[in-house]
Order: sequence, then structure tokens, then C-alpha cells
Amino acid sequence: MRANKLALIASTALALAGCSMAPDYHRPEVTTAPAYKEGGPWQTAGTNVPAAGKWWEIFGDSTLSGLEERIEAGSPSLAAAAARYEQAAALVRRTRADLLPEVDIGGSTQRDRVSAGRPLSPGSAATYTNSQIGASLSYELDLFGRVRNSVKASQANAQASESDLAGVRLGLQAQLAAAYFDMRGLDARIMLLRQTVEAFQRAYDLTDTRHSGGIASGIDVSRAQSQLSSAKAELDSVAADRARDEHAIAVLIGETPSTFSIPVADTQIAPPAIPAALPSTLLERRPDIAAAERRVAAANSQIGVARAALFPSITLGAAGGFEASSGKLLSTANSFWALGPLSAALAIFDGGARRANVRISRAQYDEAAANYRETVLTAFREVEDDLAAGRHLIDQERNQRDAVAAAEKTRDLALTRYRDGAADYLEVTIAQTAALDAERALLDTRSRQLGIATDTVRALGGLY
Repeated sequence: MRANKLALIASTALALAGCSMAPDYHRPEVTTAPAYKEGGPWQTAGTNVPAAGKWWEIFGDSTLSGLEERIEAGSPSLAAAAARYEQAAALVRRTRADLLPEVDIGGSTQRDRVSAGRPLSPGSAATYTNSQIGASLSYELDLFGRVRNSVKASQANAQASESDLAGVRLGLQAQLAAAYFDMRGLDARIMLLRQTVEAFQRAYDLTDTRHSGGIASGIDVSRAQSQLSSAKAELDSVAADRARDEHAIAVLIGETPSTFSIPVADTQIAPPAIPAALPSTLLERRPDIAAAERRVAAANSQIGVARAALFPSITLGAAGGFEASSGKLLSTANSFWALGPLSAALAIFDGGARRANVRISRAQYDEAAANYRETVLTAFREVEDDLAAGRHLIDQERNQRDAVAAAEKTRDLALTRYRDGAADYLEVTIAQTAALDAERALLDTRSRQLGIATDTVRALGGLY
């Protein structure tokens, strides 16, 4: 009869151990389109995709590739994100430990003397040594899934932290690429302005010579001087902007700006074709979406933790060891043990606090699910924005090239007319300024194309 009762209790405990107070988890539904609306020429399924994570290789710039490789070891921001992930992973290990019994072991020895007039027993020694060694065990029977759901929640949060780390890594890589492309765009501006300063210097010398010969007026000389000085001032301003980009790159890779430099170079980087995958894959590739989804899963498990608090918590204890005041300590005769206590605790009245905690956990789940949907929608908007910008920049770059060609032709004709005495220097100034503006706009458009390509890769969650 006793064996049947024990078997019934054991089977009931095993059945309850499989219970979970958390709702069945399903990823929140989000409607995705079959294709990007603004895909256009950007949506090319190429086979020349770089190695996983090394998306910057599509630009074919060895300097950029070398800088990107240094982020992993040098970036303080990435190191901080990695430390946050390690904290989350350690929390999983700590929470999982609650699934196992807690075992403590200890021992003691004590030398005592009792009064000879009141011995412990007739004939016993007045002085003796009492020694003890033993172990105790405490184990929470997780009948209602409180511990298991706590473990699931911590695991989901750790996975979210891992995705956060991937997001920080991708963001830093994109920031570095954006700063690098902006710097190279400024390099092109510096090259253009140096050529412009040389051209304006020649124009000034020509005007000054004509003025000395009585052909040109003093106003023409002043205009040429003003134009030359303005170009030099712009060159100084662009050089300062380039220095800021260079300093930003240094910080991103963990270098001191004062000891880091990248030479000015006439680097021609063509905007690559970005292989835009189907919108449905964005849910799996974007780190921020993955992190948001895992936080929904964690919130779902926390509902189970809160609901389990409505039921009793049951703890099983046990202890055993050896104790002796004489003779051999580790012997059967000197052993002791205890099975129990088997304790149960249940709050009878708490003013509705536990049920309020359940409502809080459900509301937190709803919040996490709403944040997930917003993250997904924001991701789709960013991809569509970048694809649209890239598509329109292709047309803008082509039209700007035509504008440069026309402005350069006008400038050359104006200089010819001025040399022939058919026009004053104002016409030359206007034509040269228009040509410089057109060339500057073309360089800016090309820099924006590289920046948009970087933003597109980031919006897509990288290239794989």
C-alpha cells in the first residue's frame, strides 16, 4: 500500500513536471510583399556575393577592406556590445542552474572538556574530540514550469543580445564605409579644387597681363582675384571636412586620431549592384528584427513564470554524513541521514499582487509584439527608401554628366571670347563658376551613390 502511494506521488509529480504555464509561442504575424516596390535595377540576383559578413568586398577597395577587418579587434563600441552578450549568456547559465539540486558539503571538528563531576556517561573521558562531515541537498520540484520558463526567457534574451551584437557590428561596418566613401568623395573634391585653383591662377595671370597692357579693366583683375581666393578658401574648407572623416574612421577602428592617417588619393569606386533578396528573407537577416522577435519569445515565457507563482512552490531537502566523538569517523555506525523536509509554500492572500504580475507580463508581451511589428515595418521602409534613392541617383548621375559637359563647353567658349576681346571677364567668371558647380554636383552625386549603396546593404541586414 505504501509503495502504491509513493508510485502515485511520483507519477503525479512527473506528469506535473511536464506542465508549462506559458502560452504556446508563435512569432507575431507580419504581412510581407512578394517583391520590393522600388527594386528597379538594384534587384539583381548576382552570383558574385562576398563571403558571409564581408559585404564591403563588393566595392573592390583594398583600403576599405583592410579598415573593416580592424573593427572586430579595435572598436570599443563592439567590445561593449560583446560584453553585454556575455552577461546575457552568463545569466542563462545561472538560471539553468536552478533546474538542478543544490548540494552543500561541510565538516567540523571540536575539542571539548566536561566537568569530571558531571561526566557524559560513567567511565567516559572528561576531554574528547567531536568531528562531523556531511552534505545537504535542496531541490525545487519545478511542477508548474517556473524555472523552465525562466530558463527559456533568459535563453531568448541571450539570443536577442547576440542579435544586438550582430547589429552593432553591422552598424559600425556601415558607419566606417560611409565615412570612408565620404572621405574619398572629398578627395575627389580636393583634386578638382586643386585643378580649379591652377586654372583660376592662369586666368588671373592672363587678366593681370591684359590689364598691364591696357586691354583689361581693373574690375576684371579684381573679379579674377576674388574667384581665385574663393577657390582656395573652399579647398581649405574641404580639407578640414576630410580631416573630420579621417578622425571618425580612426575612432571606429580603435585608433588614436593623432596617430592615424590615410593619404589623399584619386580613387575611383564604382557603385556596385546590390543583390536585393526577397522581402520575406529580411525577417531572418536583419539583426534588429531577430532581436525584437527573440524579445517577444522571452516575454511569452515570462507569462509562464508569472502564472506559476499562483501555484505552490515545493522543495525537497535531504542531508547525510558522519559524526563521532571517538573511534573511526567514516564508518557505518557513525553515519546519519535525513530525507526531508518536503515543504510546500503558497501565498493565501497578497492583495492581488501575483495576478497583477500576470497582467503585467501579458502587457509586456503585447508591447514586445508591437515593437517587433514596428521594427519589421521600419526595416521595409528603409529598404524601399534606399532602393528608390539608388534608382533615382542613377538617372541623376547621368543628367549631371550632361550638365558638366555643357558647362565645360560654355566655359571654354567664354575664355576664347575673352582672349579674342569679344567678351569681358564677367562672362568668363559666370561660366567658370557654373562649370565648377556642375563638376562639384557630379562628385557629390557619385559620393551619394556609394553612401546609398552602403545604406542599402545595412537595411538588408548585410549580404550573404
